[in-house]
Amino acid sequence: MRIISGELKGKKIRSIKGTKTRPTSDRLRESIFNIIAFNVQHTCILDLFAGTGAFAIEALSRWAKFAVFIDISKSAVSAIRENIKSCNLNDRVKVIKWDITKNLTCIEHSNPAFDLVFMDPPYDKNFLKPTLLNLHLSCCMEKGCLIIIEHSMRESIPKNPAVFEITDQRKYGKTLVSFLNYVI
Repeated sequence: MRIISGELKGKKIRSIKGTKTRPTSDRLRESIFNIIAFNVQHTCILDLFAGTGAFAIEALSRWAKFAVFIDISKSAVSAIRENIKSCNLNDRVKVIKWDITKNLTCIEHSNPAFDLVFMDPPYDKNFLKPTLLNLHLSCCMEKGCLIIIEHSMRESIPKNPAVFEITDQRKYGKTLVSFLNYVI
């Protein structure tokens, strides 16, 4: 895996062995960043189910201001920390080991609030609804925050809470990428 663009372009980052973590492919990450290109600079990023941290590291490479990585997996958190260190990003990040599906009290009323959220939960585990609810309840997002969700085509974006509006969806093989705006 490599960083695609920005100040870290071409930098290799560590992936996680085994099949428990499914990192976003370089090609899919590039497609997403081509869509949101002008919405990244100077933003605060939240990377949920962060895995290797590739998404938020890519955003930091493209001049995002700050990123928070959250994952429950010990091996994922370890990989994220190694990747952050190798990219020399320690002063622009926070890494949290946390069960996102239970709550997000670890980032409640985050200051600064997040402008961009990326979610890549395990497919077909019904994590979308509780995660979106917890995200809303945490009061950690700016109004108009862009939420990007990589998910299985078999899972639909829940209608509740109604504070999220789907603005776009793109199909990539068996993966669906949904773009939502936080409308509160």
